[in-house]
Amino acid sequence: MDILNARELDPMILIGIVNEKLRLGSGNLADLAAEMELDSLELEQQLSKLGYQYQSDNNQFIRTK
Repeated sequence: MDILNARELDPMILIGIVNEKLRLGSGNLADLAAEMELDSLELEQQLSKLGYQYQSDNNQFIRTK
């Protein structure tokens, strides 16, 4: 799936896509953000609003709230 409009996606769909991409091929958050043409901090902030934090040990976003 091509995510050209990641900023416009429903946040719950975005978290699913992001975690799948992290699991299947992106080495880390910085690589994924570059692939999606997003700033990694912007992506983290967007997903943090849903209660998800990036865990580098697991290379995925985990719900913290």
